[in-house]
This record gives sequence, structure tokens and C-alpha cells, in this order.
Amino acid sequence: MAERIVVMGVSGCGKSSLGAALAARLGGRFIEGDALHPEANRAKMASGQPLTDADRWPWLDLVAEALAAPGEGPAVAACSALRRAYRDRLRAGAGPLTFLWMDGPVDLIAARMAARQGHFMPTALLQSQVATLEPPGPEEAIRLDISAPPDAILAEALRQVG
Repeated sequence: MAERIVVMGVSGCGKSSLGAALAARLGGRFIEGDALHPEANRAKMASGQPLTDADRWPWLDLVAEALAAPGEGPAVAACSALRRAYRDRLRAGAGPLTFLWMDGPVDLIAARMAARQGHFMPTALLQSQVATLEPPGPEEAIRLDISAPPDAILAEALRQVG
């Protein structure tokens, strides 16, 4: 079984929902990557400005640190990890990771983002996330289709991580 899992993808794809459910089913701990963003990052995104690499590096280090921290059961983090360099940074800080890539139609993701309430990430930034995304290949991540029902996505994730 994977000891450290990152549920990745653009904002609104369902990372947090799957990550929390997966951690619960595996008897592990869930790490909400968004909660580790400094207030300046959240404010920047809330104002419609995409983050830069300089904004992301310290945040990625915090996510890696949380993944590497000792705890009961596997650690499951929700983290966009959009570029290969970001995934490499997470691996450098946390050790071996299993990436689950939440992938699906941009219009479905936009609709989900528009429906959620109280989140700092505006739908207007979705296109910048899609542009930043370097889709991981099958050697780097397990692709999960977000068009499937949540229970089916969780079942597939559980099957894939063993």
C-alpha cells in the first residue's frame, strides 16, 4: 500500500473530497494543501491573480513536510502539483509519492467551481491553472476520470493504491 499519496489536479477537480475520503478509508491522515497556503497566497488568488513559482515553492515545501511527518497510516494530501517541477519538489521533500491525477473536462470543473461557496479560488483562475498544468504521464501518476460518480472514483483510487 502506498504510504504517501498526493491527489493532484487543477482547482475544482475534487482533490479535497477524494483525499479526505481516501484517507478515511485507509485509516490515514488527510492534509489539505489549501490550508497550508500562506495568507498572502490566498489573498492573491482571491483577487484573481495566479500564483508564481516564487509563491508556490514555500507552500510546496510545507505540503512535503506535512506528508513526511510521522503519523498513523498513510498520509494523503490534496495538492494541485500542476507542473513536473512541483511534483519533483514534493518528492524531494517527502520521499516516494503516489500521485493520483484528477482529470476531466474543463467545463465540468468550471461548473463545480461556480457552485462551491466560500472558497478563495475564483473560477476566473481556472484557465491559468489549465495552462500551467503539465499532465503527468502514466509513469508518474494514476489518472482518475472525474466524470465518474464520486463512489466510483474512490473505489478506483483504492484499487490503484492497494
